[in-house]
Amino acid sequence: MPNSCRVPSYLVALLAANAIATAALAEPDAAELAKELANPVSSLISVPLQVNVDDNIGALDEGSRVAFVVQPVIPFSLNEDWNLISRTIVPLIRQDDIFPGSGSQSGFGDTIQSLFLSPVKPSTSGWIWGAGPVLLLPTSTDRLIGTGKWGAGPTAVALKQQGPWTYGILANHIWSFAGDGKRSDVNSTFMQPFVGYTTAGAWSFDLQTETTYDWESEQWNVPLVLLVSKVTSIGDQLIQVQAGPRYFARHFDGGPEGLGFRVAVTLLFPR
Repeated sequence: MPNSCRVPSYLVALLAANAIATAALAEPDAAELAKELANPVSSLISVPLQVNVDDNIGALDEGSRVAFVVQPVIPFSLNEDWNLISRTIVPLIRQDDIFPGSGSQSGFGDTIQSLFLSPVKPSTSGWIWGAGPVLLLPTSTDRLIGTGKWGAGPTAVALKQQGPWTYGILANHIWSFAGDGKRSDVNSTFMQPFVGYTTAGAWSFDLQTETTYDWESEQWNVPLVLLVSKVTSIGDQLIQVQAGPRYFARHFDGGPEGLGFRVAVTLLFPR
């Protein structure tokens, strides 16, 4: 189905979720939660539920993909000085015609598990950071939506929050070390520089890239993502609703091109 036919339904759902919020947060509290969400290693438990819609896939630009991604972020307090933050990415994918004759596939993609050891307090200069391992788990249920490889490597994040502004970068590198010997090796670097502005009314405006460099094929994939978010509540459940376009400035051979779209609802569980 063309992207232009799908996106409005997600927009309607997003607006409806915001419209039926029955208990408004006090603005200062909501704004503080919005700033915590901008920090990938904050002590806030959150569960983003994200939908990415992409088109123009394959040599003939006839393919499409919808990915529903669950990304729970769970911090653990180790002691008064250190936290351990678990970030998991589990995608559920539906794709069609990604190359001629491929048909349709649906199922789970590979899981990415990151662990960040992070100081409880920012540095004296105000920087917040975390570092640790990242793991690639071959959980895909179809070979066309996964790598078939086990992988591992380092990951790190560094950011600073000054007034309403948040800026920083998250990065990782994954090498495959086991898995299907007939599949291509994984040797990729991921970089996510980001900058965001949060208002007193808990609106956030974020610009980021989600850049990947594949060292095996020597290709770049560079989606530019612009997101608008709002912290609110539905009944007693705190949420953040989010939406925005992403544009592929560069793309892998056969990957998505042009304009895509993202919509998300994040469940918040302040401690």
